[in-house]
Amino acid sequence: LSAPRLVAAAREELGSGAGRRGRLPAARALQLAGEVLAVAAGLKPALLYDCGAAGPAELRRYLARLREAGLAPRRLHLLGVGGSALLLHPGLARRRLAAVLRGRPAPFMDVSAGRQCPTLCGPAEAEAIRDHLAALLAHLGAAEATATGPVSSSEVVPAGWNLCTVVGVLLGYPAAYAFSMEEGTENCLALTPLRVFTVQASCPRIRDGLRVQIYSFSIPESLCAELKEVLDAWCDELKEAFSVQNDFVDLCILSEVVSLPAVAL
Repeated sequence: LSAPRLVAAAREELGSGAGRRGRLPAARALQLAGEVLAVAAGLKPALLYDCGAAGPAELRRYLARLREAGLAPRRLHLLGVGGSALLLHPGLARRRLAAVLRGRPAPFMDVSAGRQCPTLCGPAEAEAIRDHLAALLAHLGAAEATATGPVSSSEVVPAGWNLCTVVGVLLGYPAAYAFSMEEGTENCLALTPLRVFTVQASCPRIRDGLRVQIYSFSIPESLCAELKEVLDAWCDELKEAFSVQNDFVDLCILSEVVSLPAVAL
């Protein structure tokens, strides 16, 4: 693979980005290519595109350029939801949604502003989230049934959904944050000890020495014991997926506890 071609694809198809010279920094462009490859390789079900104002058409052109450069041969799906764009591994995303729908306890963490501390969602809240995830699973199944070409696309209208929760599930996090929509987007995580998990791997296929961040998410330290089985299963599944691909090497799963004055979700 040619790193300059990957950088050019991002700069020319996705816009200027936030670089000091008005263009996407090369390091960010290579990281984005690595994240796309991580999705295509089955290491995570989706990535959330957050590099600027590019829409589905620009993203499709970018993915076509990556394919021309020899990256991401697997078919991918672009999902528009609530003004955000997610790039999905179609099969893995559907399997992830189905697994969360079956999961007990439900891996949803209630961090509503009115709570004194984070807790797992109760049955009623969890069931409402499951309804939204089931609707999304049905949407993706229908989109997959009619998909053609290397990159398919669809848009879903998130009626009443908590996008923080739905996107967290789609991104493959072992547990997703939820909060009362009636209380706005505020939460109770300020100064709460959070265990931050970071997953990185080397991607010599793109460039020697390139480290790609595949995951970064947090779980309140107070909930880690309750979610231990969920976390252990997630780690095992990630290691299994890593063992059957050959795009990345040197998997590293790290965690540290932090407390922040404010946490935006």
